[in-house]
Amino acid sequence: MTSAELLAQAFDRIQQLVHQALDGIGSRELTARIDPDANTIAWLVWHLTRVQDDHVAEVAGHRQVWHEGGWADKFGLPFDPDATGYGQSSTDVGQVAPSSIEPLISYHDAVYERTRDYVAGLTDSDLERVVDESWDPPVTLGTRLISVISDDLQHIGQASYVRGVVTRQS
Repeated sequence: MTSAELLAQAFDRIQQLVHQALDGIGSRELTARIDPDANTIAWLVWHLTRVQDDHVAEVAGHRQVWHEGGWADKFGLPFDPDATGYGQSSTDVGQVAPSSIEPLISYHDAVYERTRDYVAGLTDSDLERVVDESWDPPVTLGTRLISVISDDLQHIGQASYVRGVVTRQS
């Protein structure tokens, strides 16, 4: 297995887990909180997708799917169009409240396709390219992609946990 295949498989798993976490749930479950300030499933999936979109677009040198596909307008969120969810308040979390899973799935799938296309063409030497010199040591492409995968997996795990709690309470 090549590095590109390994990365592609990681993003494949994330997409599968997003679909599993959202499958068959309604707007109540999407926006339910297990405590008054907890993150919702809708926010967690939106955030993990925004971060993946933002970070992969930056290292790949292309526009974010969010902007290119008009997703900011489709979601109608009251945030800066570049917001990814980082540092948002509990009130902000509650504003990510789609009436169905459709926009979350569609946006995630579009980001997944763009990400998958990008990582499929990477070589081992590409992964050594420094993409962020503001850290010590500087961040390589490989490190950045692993960071995105780690963040995505943590957030989809949280969304799956919230789904389990919320559906058992129904």
